[in-house]
Amino acid sequence: MISLCKITLENRRQIFNLEVADDQNRFVTSNLSSVASCYVLLTNGGTPFPLAIYADEQPVGFVMITYGITGYEIPSIAHDSYCILRLMIDREYQGKGYGREAMIKILEFIRTYPAGPATYCWIQYEADNVAAKKLYESFGFRDNGEVCDNEPVTVLKL
Repeated sequence: MISLCKITLENRRQIFNLEVADDQNRFVTSNLSSVASCYVLLTNGGTPFPLAIYADEQPVGFVMITYGITGYEIPSIAHDSYCILRLMIDREYQGKGYGREAMIKILEFIRTYPAGPATYCWIQYEADNVAAKKLYESFGFRDNGEVCDNEPVTVLKL
């Protein structure tokens, strides 16, 4: 069973050590860098949610959700919207359905509106990351025609 958990002093090293497959490194920043970005966002008025993805008691991935994102190039849809800024499943756990199950939990979490009301959730992704695009589209995300940091923006109405 997949769950989203806080990153704590006890689990932080396990989360920081999770990595994607070598051919996916260009698609995602390290989890340590992502958690550092959360600090920067927080101190600049954003509301980040860095969460560990667990399969039962085993950490298998990481997600960084934001609200009120600042300091990045952002699409017009971003104001008062949630963003799944980072999502990764460790190389050892890919291909087992954890990414799909994690997206269900991520969207459930976002729909609790933990930082405030929103109409949309958005994600930007590398255009040649076909697996990510297919995953997002399977949940109803659709490209809105915008490009940020040379990445297409895909949007889901909450």
